[in-house]
Amino acid sequence: MATAFANSGPFEQSKACTPEVGEAPVLEKRAGAETEPAETPGIAATALAGKLSTLLRSLVAPVIGILAFLFLWAALAPQVDTSLGALPGPVEVGEQGVALYEEWGAAKDLEARFYADQDARNEAAIAAGNPGAVQAFEYAGPPTFLDQIATSLETVALGFLLATLVAVPIGLLAGLSPVFNAAINPLVQIMKPVSPLAWLPIVTMVISALITSADPILPKAFVISALVVMLCSLWPTLINTAVGASSIDKDLLNVGRVLKLGFLAKLSKLVLPASLPYIFTGMRLSLGVGWMVLIAAEMLAQNPGLGKFVWDEFQNGSSQSLARIMFAVIVIGLIGFLLDRLMMILQSLASKNHTV
Repeated sequence: MATAFANSGPFEQSKACTPEVGEAPVLEKRAGAETEPAETPGIAATALAGKLSTLLRSLVAPVIGILAFLFLWAALAPQVDTSLGALPGPVEVGEQGVALYEEWGAAKDLEARFYADQDARNEAAIAAGNPGAVQAFEYAGPPTFLDQIATSLETVALGFLLATLVAVPIGLLAGLSPVFNAAINPLVQIMKPVSPLAWLPIVTMVISALITSADPILPKAFVISALVVMLCSLWPTLINTAVGASSIDKDLLNVGRVLKLGFLAKLSKLVLPASLPYIFTGMRLSLGVGWMVLIAAEMLAQNPGLGKFVWDEFQNGSSQSLARIMFAVIVIGLIGFLLDRLMMILQSLASKNHTV
């Protein structure tokens, strides 16, 4: 700043005021600036065309694909005969979806009426001076389709949480210790492809031996289904966590040695933040595997979720059963898609915000 001001003497000021050499470029720039708005419509048109192209790819094309699928489904479904009649089309499946929602509404009305009647009886008993006749029964109606969706989400959430709690620590240790990684690698490769149908009888016998109470905190079928989900879904998280922990920049680990960080400090300040994108990638894969495994586990364990709904409708064999099963399949796919989108958002946030 001092040098700049020192150079600006009277000569420099007079030279800056003389319109000989420096004015022409300025006038050219101004003339160019006046011609810039003429190019703006072309730029705006290009940007608008790009936005329309993006909208076409992201919205219009998927809608066309879905409509084409529905058209083919409606055209080909009547040509397929089953033991319960022709294969239901989109209209019949949609009607059963509406019927299932109406059944849920009717069940909620019955539940509200049950509690209202119970409260009225209890108030009458208290008013009559007979508090011993007060009752507090729980409504024991059959679960509706929406109740079964909630049960499936709770089951997969518990199984996914248990899988994460088991897989992340083991994966971090495997990534940091080549000896530990070599020790558990054969077990991981053997256990990873095991089907949930093979795990189910083992888990059922173990849980039946452990839970002997007549009124456990969690229903036995719920625990069995959640554990089967855990055993089948923890492997992607474990493997990705190990890969993330083993691919940390060696310079970071050297910095930890120079700072004499302990194992826990190095794990929390260096290893875990650097491995977060890998961990979330594994968790996303694990959640998808867990949701697929859940339906088979609920079918055989008789956990009152979507798997049991599909199995009960298959056993029922009514004229609406096939349409209801197909509607349940669509709901299962939509929920799996939403869960995957949720984990994708969390993964992107972890990739942007992790700090090392």
